[in-house]
Amino acid sequence: MEILHSAIAILGAIVLIIRFKVDPVISLLLACVYLGLATGLGAEGTVAQITGGFGEIMAEVGLLIGFGVLIGALLHAMGTFNDLVEVLARRVGRRLPYAMAGTLSTIFPSIYVDVQVVLAAPMAKESAPAVDRRIGLPWLAGAMGIGIFAGYVFVVPGLAAVAIAGLLDVPLGTYLLYGLPIGLLTALVTTFLFRLLLGRGYWNDTTDFDPDVVVEEGRPHDETEDVPLAEGTARLPLWVRLLPILVPLVLIATGAIAGLAEVSNPVITFLGDANIALFVGLLIAFGMVRPSLGANGVGTVLTAGFHTTGEILLVTGVGGSLGAVIAESGMDETLAGLFSAEADAPVILSVLLAWFIAAVLHFAIGSVSVGAITAAGIIAPIVGSLGIDPVVIALAIASGAMFALHVNSNFFWMFTTLLDLSTKGSLKTLTMATSLGAVVSLPLVLVASLVAAAV
Repeated sequence: MEILHSAIAILGAIVLIIRFKVDPVISLLLACVYLGLATGLGAEGTVAQITGGFGEIMAEVGLLIGFGVLIGALLHAMGTFNDLVEVLARRVGRRLPYAMAGTLSTIFPSIYVDVQVVLAAPMAKESAPAVDRRIGLPWLAGAMGIGIFAGYVFVVPGLAAVAIAGLLDVPLGTYLLYGLPIGLLTALVTTFLFRLLLGRGYWNDTTDFDPDVVVEEGRPHDETEDVPLAEGTARLPLWVRLLPILVPLVLIATGAIAGLAEVSNPVITFLGDANIALFVGLLIAFGMVRPSLGANGVGTVLTAGFHTTGEILLVTGVGGSLGAVIAESGMDETLAGLFSAEADAPVILSVLLAWFIAAVLHFAIGSVSVGAITAAGIIAPIVGSLGIDPVVIALAIASGAMFALHVNSNFFWMFTTLLDLSTKGSLKTLTMATSLGAVVSLPLVLVASLVAAAV
């Protein structure tokens, strides 16, 4: 019954938000209450999971969101994004979505997905008109979504990739050898297919952007555009003004690499923490803007950022509450009992089954990593008897775990609010792009099975 009640809760929230225009926070909380009571958690248990899930998500991403949004506001005040967009327009022009998808999937998997979307969203909003005045932002949004998660599941040291490989005893080097080309191809091919879909009238500015946001030239109008600009910093080289982003990325990547190499250093561990790294970036941005704008000007910029932060935090936290209630309902155990992988099954059947288990678990639970880890846990005990290289099963799980990221994911709500999309707009970009990516990567995994068999 957990599956039925979870489906009712998720679909009910979607209908309330899209059809009846009920605020996402209210809709998601109603879904939480229904699911908790319907699955026997009781009044106290339901409340405990709602508040506990909210708190856990805030502990994980609260500071990341706050620091990231404030960095974005200060970078805008320096004119950094405008100048960066001009450079990108000259260098890659309309190919920017491919550049973004490829970069996010191959270079930045060591960075948490939450940090990636926080830092990439402002650039996507700013550069949308240069890509396409009509569908620039949705195309970039889809490219961001698939780029982030293709790297997350296929490319070491992405968290899901490392977890899947570890559970199935696949060496990280082997997983990277197969996963890197699959992740890159998945991101690029999906970005191309998504562009074809957008060209067929798929996108509607009226319904797919946040209705409270004014849309100008194919992108939402950001309230930080109304804050004062720090003219003095515009004379600094662009790479210097990008340090508030580049320094945190380097610090986080260094910490991740040190962790993989099992190098223990308290300074690297401290500075490599995503929260501390982004705070360092915020301090750098603050130090650059303060001399030009003064205390009052910086205060105005940060106030606009705080306003945006509050909305994102509330919606993201409630998304975490729904995920916690679903997890506590016993969904993962129920689904594990419904599936059983059989030894001596044909390769294609084993691959499809692994993909399907991961896809269903992710769709139900709302976390790519939890869905992938749970699927790997179900299959791990019998993977040795399947007669297939374990890396193939691992890749199939990774592929399926991307399928249909939607409203029961806190990332979905971060993505929605950071890009000023409506719920329908995020379903048409993030959910569609990750679903396409899961389908696109499946035949690539089958090709990998042939390579692994030949080797």
